[in-house]
Amino acid sequence: MSDKETSFEGGCTCGHVRYKMLSEPLIVHGCHCTWCQRQTGGSYAVNALIEEDRVEVTKGEVNEILVQSPGGSGQRIARCPKCQVAVWSNYLVIGDLVRFVRVGTLDNSAKFPPDVHIYTKTKHPWVILPPDTPAVETYYDVKTTWRPESIERRKVQREAAQG
Repeated sequence: MSDKETSFEGGCTCGHVRYKMLSEPLIVHGCHCTWCQRQTGGSYAVNALIEEDRVEVTKGEVNEILVQSPGGSGQRIARCPKCQVAVWSNYLVIGDLVRFVRVGTLDNSAKFPPDVHIYTKTKHPWVILPPDTPAVETYYDVKTTWRPESIERRKVQREAAQG
């Protein structure tokens, strides 16, 4: 099955916002940084990184708010205007090309466990990570962590954006 033949639906708690991812994500992060802990109210955030043109709003609209990020450039979080659930974000340092979809907002969130756990230096000590999933203290090298097909998708997207 090709990427374009697969879609994964999700939405906010109240149902005002519905969206679908039009393919598998590039990669899924389990982020243990203190910013993600604070913003989600959980031990870590699970984000599916996917090209913005592969995320389609099918119902409602989102409100985007700008918040600080550890790198200083900020991130825009897309929230339901009614229940305020965050459905994805865009880090401004990356731009609008990649969305960080909150895996917990997908209808079948169990399908997308983290491919890598990042910023584990601030992981809560009682969170036990699976031994077969890569984990790094801060961030990783994309070339050695991403699947080759994801690297190629990202390359094609960047070339298209440059014109």
